[in-house]
Amino acid sequence: MADGPKPAELNEALAFPLPILVICKLLGVPPEDRDKFRRLVDGFLSVTKLPPAEVEECRKGLWAYLADLIATKRKNPGDDLIGSLIKVRDEDENRLSDYELHHWTQSLLIAGYVTTASQIGTGTAVLLHRRDLVEQVKADPELVPSTVEELLRTQIMGSSIGTLRYALTDIELSDGSVIKEGTSVLLSEESANMDETVFDDPFTIDIHRKENHHMTFGAGIHYCVGAALARMELQVATETLLRRFPDIRLAVPARDLPRGLGGFMEGFTAIPVTW
Repeated sequence: MADGPKPAELNEALAFPLPILVICKLLGVPPEDRDKFRRLVDGFLSVTKLPPAEVEECRKGLWAYLADLIATKRKNPGDDLIGSLIKVRDEDENRLSDYELHHWTQSLLIAGYVTTASQIGTGTAVLLHRRDLVEQVKADPELVPSTVEELLRTQIMGSSIGTLRYALTDIELSDGSVIKEGTSVLLSEESANMDETVFDDPFTIDIHRKENHHMTFGAGIHYCVGAALARMELQVATETLLRRFPDIRLAVPARDLPRGLGGFMEGFTAIPVTW
């Protein structure tokens, strides 16, 4: 990014390459395959932006790609997460089926970079739009962790209401109403993160917020397995970007940033920056 042309496109210069390289290293996915699996994952996560036939082609292609990768790594084990999962599967088939091995490899690859990449790009765009916040973080880098948490709370990179759940028992809400057993439920993390009974002045981005128990990573047994890794990447990206490019700024008005539509990820599709 430093050596390339200006303006730079933040998604392609930083937001996607960083988490992709990290997840490839952890899982044992060849980094030279990143363009291939990124295209397949993008299709996999399409809701309306691609024709159904193309989405299905991407889903089958991703499954086949990972099947070949698992077969290759089974013959040539490596010191990585996929290799560890294969070892668990081969040593005790009761702990992990072939389908589960394949499913979790796919889930870890997709969730391991797409969400973090979207949040790095979109969160940075929101931050750069607020020059007053940028100056505060530059003056006190200790604010980076709380800034990252506040951007996670207020700028969820994808809609959370796409996951359908079912009430296993009657659930009484605080207002006295009841969600009946068997009812289908769509929950909104966005709404929870703006709950006035939990957060003071919830619609204000407050990078000094101390108690920030947002729901962006989920909760309980459904808490994101990669939350610690995502936080590390977000903090490193934010701190390093502002330190190495202290006058970095959006190269276009924030209102002109194109938003991703028709997919599970709803971040900005292009974020031109200059310095």
